[in-house]
Amino acid sequence: MIILFYLAAAVAIIATVAVVLQTNIVHGLLYLILSLLAVAVIFYVLGAPFAAVLEAIVYAGAIMVLFLFVIMMLNLGQHTQNQERTWLTPRGWIGPSIMAAILLGQLLNVISGIDYEIVPTQVGVMQVSALLFGPYVLAVELASILLLAGLVAAYHLAKTK
Repeated sequence: MIILFYLAAAVAIIATVAVVLQTNIVHGLLYLILSLLAVAVIFYVLGAPFAAVLEAIVYAGAIMVLFLFVIMMLNLGQHTQNQERTWLTPRGWIGPSIMAAILLGQLLNVISGIDYEIVPTQVGVMQVSALLFGPYVLAVELASILLLAGLVAAYHLAKTK
């Protein structure tokens, strides 16, 4: 199982880097789906099958379909690919590289202080749904309104005059 974990982690990292480096938006979307599915495999290997299923269904399924519809509505062409190629200069990577290095340092600092004797507990579907539709119902509804606002904004941006 540990080999599957490291293999899925490597696929997730490589696919995520490919998302950033792609100039074709549909290819980037496919790499993002691959990255999300690899993260679902990581969740499953870590003993969280419910989180893995949610990752695959909600993120790799529903939200990616929404992104695909937005891409189709915007009808981006060759001009957008050329514009993205001009943005991917080595000089443009300095700031993000510094921030990624800071985040990596912080991650290594946190990992070095983890107590590995923590015993995971299993959380059922009823407990998650009771939280989502109980005290966190406002956050769930706000997230759905935010997604709806993004969809309406994408429609208005793509609408021809």
